[in-house]
Amino acid sequence: MIEEHVIFSHLLYNEEYCRKVIPFLKTEYFQTRPNKIVFGLIDKYVKTYYRVPTKEALQSEILSLTNISEDEYSICKDTVQTFNADLATSIDWLFNETEKFCQERAVYNAIMDSIKIIDGKDDKRGKGALPEILTEALAVSFDTNIGHDFLGDAEQRYEFYHLREEKLEFDLKYFNKITKGGVSKKTLTCILASTGVGKTMFMTHCAANHLNMGKNVLYITMEMSEERIAERIDANLMNITMDELRDLPKDSFNKKTNRIKSSTQGKLIIKEYPTSSAGAAHFRHLLQELRIKKNFKPDVIYIDYINICASTRMKMGGSVNSYMYIKSIAEELRGLAVEFDLPIITATQSNRDGYNSSDLGLDNTSESFGLPATVDFMFALMSTDELADMNQILVKQLKNRYSDINENKRFVIGVNKSKMRFHDVDDSEQENILEGPKKDKYQDKPVMDNTQVGIRANEEDNMKWMTRKAGRKDFSSLRMT
Repeated sequence: MIEEHVIFSHLLYNEEYCRKVIPFLKTEYFQTRPNKIVFGLIDKYVKTYYRVPTKEALQSEILSLTNISEDEYSICKDTVQTFNADLATSIDWLFNETEKFCQERAVYNAIMDSIKIIDGKDDKRGKGALPEILTEALAVSFDTNIGHDFLGDAEQRYEFYHLREEKLEFDLKYFNKITKGGVSKKTLTCILASTGVGKTMFMTHCAANHLNMGKNVLYITMEMSEERIAERIDANLMNITMDELRDLPKDSFNKKTNRIKSSTQGKLIIKEYPTSSAGAAHFRHLLQELRIKKNFKPDVIYIDYINICASTRMKMGGSVNSYMYIKSIAEELRGLAVEFDLPIITATQSNRDGYNSSDLGLDNTSESFGLPATVDFMFALMSTDELADMNQILVKQLKNRYSDINENKRFVIGVNKSKMRFHDVDDSEQENILEGPKKDKYQDKPVMDNTQVGIRANEEDNMKWMTRKAGRKDFSSLRMT
């Protein structure tokens, strides 16, 4: 392993080496206090003046220190005097050896910290922190990527354009169409719907489908109990109604469960947290525990639902409003998706204006418009009496980073609420869904055309327009029936 005085010498005399490794070196990697002091001075000088220090500058900085003993002062001064680097040494060798130095010191420090925790000598951390401490130490690595050279890296860019991205598919045709084959890793997807429309049902349906595909699924719930979520997934996978599930004899239940086990290589973990008590930090710890204790690494995470998560960075109250708080949660969850290289799918409620709306928009997102600003893919689920009679739910794209949002902007899917299942409908059912804006002298926004739902929405919009024109505040008495 490279020696510490070699690192110091090249930090002073090899500017290229210094600029490459200084962001990754930490004071705690050096063993003795004088060496920690010397590195601290070098690091401070580089970050302050954007250049490597000279011996004279370091000697001057050492002289100005007031919190060191005479012996430490003498050792620091003598250490600086010995700095003398051989500039013929390979920069690649120096870089690789310094990376190994950092990795070994990080692991050593993590082990020593773990021993302190086990012996009860750490007042701030308990044994539950051990997996995170060791994981962080093992993850130490030098990132040499300093950006994409547009002209120099053209060939790699061409390969990227023609690379088939690994995606998590849906079992619903139109969702695969609008996402170009499914959701991508490192993304956050959000479902918008009013209470009781089917947010949880959609997520449990997709979770069941992904388990059938052999994927590992983590379902985090803060609204329903673990057993209630499992009940919905059971009904979906066993293709029986909720009532039939409750009346199912134990032998039949075990047979169906074993059939599910034999048909998939995936696993499904359901974890319940109290409402508003858990956030990205708790989920990160859960993922680490699942990996260590169950050898479980999820391919997708469902979080039910985002508005009742907790933010790791902010606390509600004072200057923190709901916009900032929910946006913070969304950013933390998306960061978690990037960190663990998987998609996260969650949901949010519509606001009061969108409660009975047959045409939800981004402005109907409850609590924070910062949520749709952060997510990668967002769609609304809408239901009306007419759609319910046809066992259908209307889907509307609200934000889509995968494709043009105006293609298949609206479509319907079939629903079987008793079995907690969604399914594709015949393409003829999509013919009456208006694809793009269609405006007349009253209409401000697109609605479904040539259907009872569309007629009613048109009438409501026309009445609103006439009410605004007349300057009236209450138009409920004029509503057409």
